[in-house]
Amino acid sequence: MRVAMYGRVSTGHQVEQQTIEQQIERLTALVATHATEGWTLEPAHVFRDDGYSGASLARPGLDRLRDAIKGREVDRVLVTAPDRLARNYVHQMVLLEEWTRAGCTTEFLERPMSDDPHDNLLLQIRGKRRAGSTLSLARGECDTRPRMAGGPAQRGCGWLYD
Repeated sequence: MRVAMYGRVSTGHQVEQQTIEQQIERLTALVATHATEGWTLEPAHVFRDDGYSGASLARPGLDRLRDAIKGREVDRVLVTAPDRLARNYVHQMVLLEEWTRAGCTTEFLERPMSDDPHDNLLLQIRGKRRAGSTLSLARGECDTRPRMAGGPAQRGCGWLYD
């Protein structure tokens, strides 16, 4: 089984503390424990994004990983936790579904997942909790309060309701 791994840190403080190296070391150790099962890791399949926010899918390491999956270069992706993949549940699900369609499985070291609906619900809750602290709300781009500005109320993230 051809394995890829992905690590990400978003802040300069995290980069300085080498937490991405810790992620990679832990994932490499996991590959080593499964070597007898045929897990292999090519150096080119270690993807990382140092200093990139998980609030966006536009990240160079993630882009290269997605290309490798589309090109059927890997069978399994290892990530330490869902929030290292993306802060937003919707982004997590977009990636997981995209990779599943390409025949690639994803394994989270800290939060192992199954097809159980309870696992999916837990992923949603964690994604929402993480996203709430870092996404658009902090920038004022998304507001759930109705507003009147001389016309229809604006709610949500740019949606207009009559």
